[in-house]
Amino acid sequence: MKMKKRLWLLLLMLVFSGQIVAQAVIPAAYTPGEFEKRRLALMKAVGQGLIILFASPGQTGAGHFRQDNDFFYFTGCEDTNAVLVMNPSTGDSFLFVPQKTEREKMMEGGNSLDDPGARDRLRLRNIYPVSYLDEFLARLAGRQDQVLYLRLSPEDSVGESRSETALFLARRHRNPYNAQPSLNQFRAERFRQLYPAAQLKDVTPFIDALRMIKTEEEIAILRQNGKISAEAVKKAMLASRPGAYEYELEAAAVEVLLRNGCRGPAYPPIVGSGPNTCIQHYEKNNRRMESGELVLMDFGGDLNYMTMDITRTWPVSGRFTEEQKKIYRVVLEVQKACLEAFRPGVTSRDVQEYVARKMKEKGIDPLGLRGGLGHLVGLSVHDVQSGELVLQEGMVMAIEPALYYPERNLGIRIEDTVLITKDGCEVLTSAVPKEIEEIEALLAKRKF
Repeated sequence: MKMKKRLWLLLLMLVFSGQIVAQAVIPAAYTPGEFEKRRLALMKAVGQGLIILFASPGQTGAGHFRQDNDFFYFTGCEDTNAVLVMNPSTGDSFLFVPQKTEREKMMEGGNSLDDPGARDRLRLRNIYPVSYLDEFLARLAGRQDQVLYLRLSPEDSVGESRSETALFLARRHRNPYNAQPSLNQFRAERFRQLYPAAQLKDVTPFIDALRMIKTEEEIAILRQNGKISAEAVKKAMLASRPGAYEYELEAAAVEVLLRNGCRGPAYPPIVGSGPNTCIQHYEKNNRRMESGELVLMDFGGDLNYMTMDITRTWPVSGRFTEEQKKIYRVVLEVQKACLEAFRPGVTSRDVQEYVARKMKEKGIDPLGLRGGLGHLVGLSVHDVQSGELVLQEGMVMAIEPALYYPERNLGIRIEDTVLITKDGCEVLTSAVPKEIEEIEALLAKRKF
């Protein structure tokens, strides 16, 4: 009894200290109907042919496995090396999964082929071994007018947009010995060889149009991720002090994510102090922080395949200098003006015009900042976009105005992730202080 009482007391202490964030609003998992609705919506938009999507081929690196974004979006399935085939003419979906050996099952566990309830749970017409895929497609794709919808555009990942994937591939190809085709390119070429009469089309624009507008289940997860990620950044702020290393702040924040059900960070955490505040994608996080400097942290969690993006900048010593305050206020006022402008129907130009008007009204020199729409957030921290960006209800985006002065070792960025609502926006990461007085008040609570 004494041991149980001590465990309960410890749990209560963790709750009230903010180390555990309540997850009552988070679904334990997406409902099966969520993925079925998405598949039916995609098939309705495409209207013909066959849609073929591939799962991630397998685990890479030391991190936890994370499924291909597009494949997960339509299945909720984390089987590796699988293939999803959708038939718009019938509304049926089929999953093809590798048959595992007994040793593979012993080492890694089984997959959907080994689960008698998987077909009904995933709401699929059937699940087959992936070795049957070519025969299955040959039966359906033999007609002269057959269209195969594949992902011909680059994939996105948890931390990289489709355009960034293409950019990094191009950089890799600078060395001709690294210039092998991508998996998407290889798959497309194989389909051309096997089904020369079929027409290949890119399904990506149809997928992106769906993914841009978040569903109610996605929004519930994003709201909770906003709270968890905000708590993580606050924990890092409290861990900062002169003489500490940047990685100590990263460790404090990551602990909060893992304690609250996140897979981990949605991207390599950025914790830059002093001169590193001016390196926009700095991620070494190995410098010792000094009194009088600023530290800039760009951080967010990955919760149930929904990401978050927050940036805060604060003084290592606990109080801003007058120079730091002056620049910080400009960045903050521009961000506030952007948030005021966000609502359905708004474009980047509309936001810029509103920001310019508000800065003029307040008599603030924006120091070259114009504001804008930022980037979309979802399965990827730099989420997909289809066509010109015009805000719509259900979009989620990050806005991150910033000013950098490398000659003064001074960079300031303030970023929040927001949900576009019917008549404005909801800041999902509002629990992290960003007013100068609030930041200094929080930092005054540090004990070192």
